[in-house]
Amino acid sequence: LIFNLPTSVTPPKGDGASLILLQLRLASNNFFRYFQCQYRYIVDTRAVLSSPQHLLKMLHSTYLNSPSGLALLNRHRPSLSSVAAIRLQSSMKGSGSSDQLVTTTRGCIGHISASAYGHGIQENVLEVEASRAPETTESFKILPGQAHPLGVSEVENGINFAIFSRHATTVTLCLLLPGSDWTKGKVEDGKMVELRLDPDINRTGDIWHICIKDLPRSGVVYGYRMDGPKDWQKGDRFDSSIVLIDPYAKFIEGRRFFGDTNHKLSKFLGTYDFDSPTFDWGDDKHPNIPEKDLIIYEMNVRAFTIDESSGLDPDIRGSYLGLIEKIPHLLELGVNAVELLPVFEFDEMEFQRFPNPRDHMINTWGYSTVNFFAPMSRYASCGGGPIKASQEFKRMVKALHNAGIEVILDVVYNHTNEGDDENPYTTSFRGIDNKVYYMVDFSNGGKFMNFSGCGNTLNCNHPVVMELVLDSLRYWVTEYHVDGFRFDLASVLCRGTDGSPLNAPPLVRAIAKDPVLSKCKIIAEPWDCGGLYLVGQFPNWDRWAEWNGMYRDDMRMFIKGDCGMKGAFATRVAGSADLYKVNQRKPYHSINFVIAHDGFTLYDLVSYNVKHNEANGEGGRDGSNDNHSWNCGFEGETTDANVISLRSQQMKNFHLALMISQGTPMMLMGDEYGHTRFGNNNSYGHDSVINNFQWKQLEAKKGDHFRFFSEVIKFRATHDIFKHENFLDKKDVTWHEDNWGNSESKFLAFTLHGEHGGDIYLAFNAHEYSVQVPIPSPPQNKQWFRVVDTSLKSPDDFVSEGVPGIKGTYSVAPYSSILFEAK
Repeated sequence: LIFNLPTSVTPPKGDGASLILLQLRLASNNFFRYFQCQYRYIVDTRAVLSSPQHLLKMLHSTYLNSPSGLALLNRHRPSLSSVAAIRLQSSMKGSGSSDQLVTTTRGCIGHISASAYGHGIQENVLEVEASRAPETTESFKILPGQAHPLGVSEVENGINFAIFSRHATTVTLCLLLPGSDWTKGKVEDGKMVELRLDPDINRTGDIWHICIKDLPRSGVVYGYRMDGPKDWQKGDRFDSSIVLIDPYAKFIEGRRFFGDTNHKLSKFLGTYDFDSPTFDWGDDKHPNIPEKDLIIYEMNVRAFTIDESSGLDPDIRGSYLGLIEKIPHLLELGVNAVELLPVFEFDEMEFQRFPNPRDHMINTWGYSTVNFFAPMSRYASCGGGPIKASQEFKRMVKALHNAGIEVILDVVYNHTNEGDDENPYTTSFRGIDNKVYYMVDFSNGGKFMNFSGCGNTLNCNHPVVMELVLDSLRYWVTEYHVDGFRFDLASVLCRGTDGSPLNAPPLVRAIAKDPVLSKCKIIAEPWDCGGLYLVGQFPNWDRWAEWNGMYRDDMRMFIKGDCGMKGAFATRVAGSADLYKVNQRKPYHSINFVIAHDGFTLYDLVSYNVKHNEANGEGGRDGSNDNHSWNCGFEGETTDANVISLRSQQMKNFHLALMISQGTPMMLMGDEYGHTRFGNNNSYGHDSVINNFQWKQLEAKKGDHFRFFSEVIKFRATHDIFKHENFLDKKDVTWHEDNWGNSESKFLAFTLHGEHGGDIYLAFNAHEYSVQVPIPSPPQNKQWFRVVDTSLKSPDDFVSEGVPGIKGTYSVAPYSSILFEAK
């Protein structure tokens, strides 16, 4: 046991027990100042109980070098001789030293009250189960600490811990020291040291804090126990039995390997690292690609390379390093920005915590955030853990930047992993201060508001939560050099603390005006699951871009041949001025997409009329029913050559329309070879071929499908005519149409006018028959060259230098599109 030498001893009530309680009372401040001592001794319980004088003798021989110390202890010799179990109480009165020696015995439970450093009464309790005490110990001193910064920081006096909780009445810092076995991702409470914070000393406002001297600079796993009111109807959810993650933890330790079913109930806690050298960014800079020039590739880090067909070493498949190895593919495709599905720490095994219809699934998309600062640790190579994950994430960003590719993160600030009251998964915010971090309906028994569809809704416009979000975003920009963010269900960010919509939401405005974040790409998914649909109306301060859901729907309906969609199709390819021509907004504030991670893949869009989500375990109730898809004559896989050919043609039509539209195009990983999820339009829970990139299929499609997709992307990149800074006017486009009101018409042709006569003629035919179309005269001293005809087989479907001789009329085949360039 290790303790401070007492100046008085109070015998405990009751007789001996295997648990020795040492409570250290210091009666003299002056004595405390000049006489601090440590005593390391593994006490034999039976010897102490039978002969307290034995312990006294050891104290005499070891520490009583001071005459005053000897006198103080001798004064209380009778008390020692009468105890059956020792209870040494200490208190310190008056102002004096701010240090308190705290010692822990590794392998034993320690409950230490860290209190009254500068004034008042201090009562420190160290409980140690003597029969379990090993021969090695750790010792350190504690200080009051400081309130900022939140999280863990290294200060001059040691390691500082600070956490917010307005409504907690008891806060206990829990430490798991280096050497604990985390290979199983379990917290063994028997090895955890617990420091209870005194609200009079360790609390400043709503921030609880403590500083610890001599604590290791890395390898410590930590969390908090919180206790407080238990009134659920008022939104309280305190549970001191749970060790909670610090919301400001920069690394999360837990399960080391993705989808490891042997440790599916793994505990997650924070850790820190002040030992590793600063990452060498070299001359890394943000590519700063103008928004009008972006071509975004939405992708999943793990799914991109986890399949064996990637050909990568198994140790790096599905990792940040694996993505680095496949950067050449991104360059060959021609994209210049990746939008990564969530890479904040999440628990992929959350569906398997208890029996339920989804307990066979693994959360591979990651829309279930555990912590907003820590990179997903199981995307590290070789099960390397959180510190390695952080380093390798930085290597990935640096490599992408070196290739001229920006990194945009899909971020989830609308809800967390903690679920609802029916199926709670308390890991952090819920147990720290539930009614601050979440929207709570106090008029409905303190239940969670659920605008996310996932059981809870983050209280984003509460000042404390807002600052958390801003701190997190800035951290990813400054620490990890990311270039932008796409905000999942961003309409949640536009709700007040009571859930009502706000015209000028503080968080959205703060992001737009922030000196760091305003320079980033900031993209909203402008809807939520509570019906707040804000496409074209998202509060933006002329900075926010939006996923244009109306673009997706109108493009799908026109190209598959729905009636009455020609006008809407023209509006979308021209930049959606009906939505975005407001104030200083630009065409590139429309993120144009036909396909995204949720919904059908491009192949499935032309292969299935209805969703096939049986594998999800929800009886087909999940996923959207409004897919605007067409299977081209047969549902699912087929060997019919005509159906296969038509599907290929339709995929090319969609891709061409996307890449010639004004605005910012985004495509989905795998569409460049025609990836299928077999009709599943909500595949978030499948760590399998359903989601995983199939590299052998890519190789098989390199000569036709992939070639077309890549060439069209590069054609866009080299032609500014598709990337107008401002919305089109009459001088920029000629619509070859005089019958806009004809709902039966499914054909549209138009000419984009470029500088120096570099015009582009385009026609899209969604009829089931050919259309013989008159071709307008080319600009003076120019002639038309056919670059694209999706009805032709590869390589004639795309000819980069163009095929000359286009005059008079041209037959546009059924369900096809063409592009001519004037040269």
